[in-house]
Amino acid sequence: MIGLRCLGLDTSNYTTSVAVFDGTTGENIGRLLDVPSGTLGLRQSDALFQHVKRLPGLFEQLHEKDLLGELRAVGASTRPRAVDGSYMPCFLAGEGQGRALSATLNVPFFPVSHQQGHIAAAAWSAGRLGLLDEPMLAWHLSGGTTELLYVEPEGVNVRAQAIGGTSDISAGQLIDRTGKLLGLDFPAGKALDALARESQSEKRFKVKLNGCSFSLSGVENQVKAMAERGEAPADIARFALNTIADAVARATAAALEERPGLNVLCSGGVASNSLLREKLKNAVFAEPRYSTDNAMGVAILAWRSLQAGETGR
Repeated sequence: MIGLRCLGLDTSNYTTSVAVFDGTTGENIGRLLDVPSGTLGLRQSDALFQHVKRLPGLFEQLHEKDLLGELRAVGASTRPRAVDGSYMPCFLAGEGQGRALSATLNVPFFPVSHQQGHIAAAAWSAGRLGLLDEPMLAWHLSGGTTELLYVEPEGVNVRAQAIGGTSDISAGQLIDRTGKLLGLDFPAGKALDALARESQSEKRFKVKLNGCSFSLSGVENQVKAMAERGEAPADIARFALNTIADAVARATAAALEERPGLNVLCSGGVASNSLLREKLKNAVFAEPRYSTDNAMGVAILAWRSLQAGETGR
């Protein structure tokens, strides 16, 4: 018997993703966008075009797995964050397809933010979906965002308030720029992590904390200087990742001093980094495959909304 099977779509600036979730099990299928070698991402128009071209193929893969029958709701990420003014054209691909499917199937449509989807996917994949129903701290560590959030339940979804993070470039941007400097393909997270594992260096740049916020632009300058001095690529990679992990750990400790006893959940592509996971031993991490961009959290939030009797919009 099929439960309340819900479809989720996420069309971020990195990955095209579709997922289904029925309250017990889920399946996510995603494909990275093609980014020209030596560049640091795509223009929004190019990302949107790739999503439109790829979504039919991903739906076909779900169909081949017999996962598109008896859909009860459709959800899509429609913006990066659930705050006024948050907008990115690439999300129009998933929202448009989602609303069309919703109308065709006569089932509810539930819009969520990309960030809310990350939080839900992280909690579920860690076996801690109940975290969505209590206050917690959450890191959203991705290519475009490095935010420390105070998260509270808001109905079946969550409301997130930024209380810290980077004040300039994100951790993901530092990783990708370091990767480009070292000749790695974009996005560089996985390759930089592997390269850093070849070094035993504990060298890092101790960034200054302002409350729970910090700047990483100075670290980028340090990375460039190391490369100009001809230091080993593995040492440069480990320096960048050691610095990020140290800054995130110290900002987390500062936040817990103000809000003691809260769980700390880590999501976003950077959260799959092995050095960061070793540094934050007491945090709750998503499975690595659900740390990177995915549609599972979107499908989960659609399921929670449907289960609660919401009618969508």
